Amino acid sequence: MINLLDIRYVRLGTRDIVGATRYAEKILGLRECTRHGHSKNGQQVYFRSDDRDHTLVYFDGDPGDHTTAFEVTDEAALDAAAAQLERLGRAVHRGTPAQADERRVRAFINFRDPTGNAIDLVVGPYHSGVRFSPTRDVGTTGFSHVGLRTTDPVRDEKFWTEVLNAKVSDRIGKAPLLRIDEVHHKIALFPSAHAGVQHINHQVQSIDDIMRSWYFLQKEGVRVVFGPGRHPTSGAMFLYFEGPDGMVYEYSSGVRSITDPDHQPRQFPFHPTGFCMWGSRPDIPEFKDA
Repeated sequence: MINLLDIRYVRLGTRDIVGATRYAEKILGLRECTRHGHSKNGQQVYFRSDDRDHTLVYFDGDPGDHTTAFEVTDEAALDAAAAQLERLGRAVHRGTPAQADERRVRAFINFRDPTGNAIDLVVGPYHSGVRFSPTRDVGTTGFSHVGLRTTDPVRDEKFWTEVLNAKVSDRIGKAPLLRIDEVHHKIALFPSAHAGVQHINHQVQSIDDIMRSWYFLQKEGVRVVFGPGRHPTSGAMFLYFEGPDGMVYEYSSGVRSITDPDHQPRQFPFHPTGFCMWGSRPDIPEFKDA
């Protein structure tokens, strides 16, 4: 089994690197930390949300090109993961030193899950020695989880829990919420017709930060697609809103931890009540179609 330590970053292609950069800084409150490349031949812009070197990258490219990264312990674990994936028939790309420098990690491999989601496994991701300060008063405590699209949630749940070390915390319909540590979930798999990142979550300190952003987003003309509300699964209060290229971002606060080794996943209906206990109804396709 491949042991994932934590989620590290998301890489997103965009045709409008200037607009995506402006959004990440002005709306999300993230801070640009570095750039690679040049505007004429492809640029990558890296953003911080916590003490990690970066947690989000926008790059010149196909808006459907998404990669999510997870950390493993060391090079031996990385080599073992590559060998296991190849035995299972998964094509594995071993990053070159130049590509690892671009990822700002010591080493990495890349593969795709059964739906086709691109996954980096990384060793030695860079940390920042500079305290993170957001570009606006957003209350961010850090990048926390992603929603991934799945064309077969039962098949993909098996992959993430038997090949990788994820555990099911709860299910909404057939959509599993998966943890790799004590946090209720770091990955959620939502039914879709194609691969890709479905939403990106940042934790904030309190409900005050969520409501402050709710008013801020309305003032800035950003479309809120779900919330404010509270998830009955994780207990987190939330707010989802639309970003560049149709990406959905989420702020949440108060996510529960699972420390009971005998925890049994609960079943919630694939219905608005399974997503929000306050009565908010999602305007997100993957949250409306079973």
